[in-house]
Amino acid sequence: MPRKTIMTNIAYDTQRRCYYATLYGGGKSGRRVRCYPTLEQAVQALEEFQAGRCLERRHPEQELTVSRWLRYWLEQVVRPSRSASTLHGYTMIVRNHLIPGLGTVRLRELTADQVQQYLNGKQAEGLCANTVRKHHSVLHNALEHARRQGLVDDNVVELAVRPAAHQPVHHYYDAETMQRLFQALEGSSIELAVKLAGYLGLRRSEICGLKWSHVDRREKVITVAEARTAVNGKAVDKEPKNSSSIRRLGYSGLTDLEELLERQWQRRLREKEALGDRYLDRDFVLCHSGGRPFQPDYLSNRLQRLLAGKDLPYVTLHGLRHSFASIAHSRNVPLFGISRALGHSSTATTTQIYMHLFDETHLSVVQEVGKAIGGAGGAQAG
Repeated sequence: MPRKTIMTNIAYDTQRRCYYATLYGGGKSGRRVRCYPTLEQAVQALEEFQAGRCLERRHPEQELTVSRWLRYWLEQVVRPSRSASTLHGYTMIVRNHLIPGLGTVRLRELTADQVQQYLNGKQAEGLCANTVRKHHSVLHNALEHARRQGLVDDNVVELAVRPAAHQPVHHYYDAETMQRLFQALEGSSIELAVKLAGYLGLRRSEICGLKWSHVDRREKVITVAEARTAVNGKAVDKEPKNSSSIRRLGYSGLTDLEELLERQWQRRLREKEALGDRYLDRDFVLCHSGGRPFQPDYLSNRLQRLLAGKDLPYVTLHGLRHSFASIAHSRNVPLFGISRALGHSSTATTTQIYMHLFDETHLSVVQEVGKAIGGAGGAQAG
């Protein structure tokens, strides 16, 4: 027989090369069989179904395992309410780490000690502290939803100690180095992207998602209202991170950026006229010839290839956003203004992310005060 049972309620068809999950609904729903291209998808479907069946019963917590609950939570809670990129990130943590580590434990029997051992074990495997903190956060969110539904009495993840956050190492430019970068990339395919990051502090996703409908060429104002990111190797268009990320940024007076945007607009008009219906008009500002929009990874990879042949320090597109914040702060721009331009929800977010940059300015302030006090003391002594 081509179809062979490989685990409870899951069979593999050797001829069709697919997996069948048998879902027993009971009552009127009866027995259903569903086909899936991979074993992971078949297991996921089976566990989601089983979790749903458990929740329909009087004492669901007696049958729910951590694995079943996490899969159910991803599909029924996370998928409808979160972006595709967030769902993908959660799914990778759940599928590759949490389920292999804690999946067989009954949800109601999960202890803080088991969670602590899991977190410690992940660090011992070599995962960085910030990544393990994400694991803690995902598991905490899932258990909190179970607690609100009465499936567990307490969220035991709250009792586990997560590792201390580590400030990532950021590479950024000062104003002089930024000018050298602009000159080095003049005429390249990513010149506009680099200047949008350096002059305006845009995120990579915001640069890729920028459309002409959000560029006021007459008033010289860009409205950041959409983002384009990569999820599992595929580009996904989405809204910005939060309501504060939707912002208006003027570029009047930035002559080279004004000229770049105008040249890009004229190029678009010429290509549309030359190609007609063959032009892929999706309104994106940054695109290849023919209108095909840039993939986010293209910008990052292209920047590194171009930097390799230049006498310039290492930097990423996000590093140019850091550079924007650093240069603005060095010119005594108020923190509130920097925060608004970057699209942060509060100045606290800006301070937390860029404290390592701002500390250098604080150091110079302290030194100046020290010089003033020392000078006053010397004058008095004389």
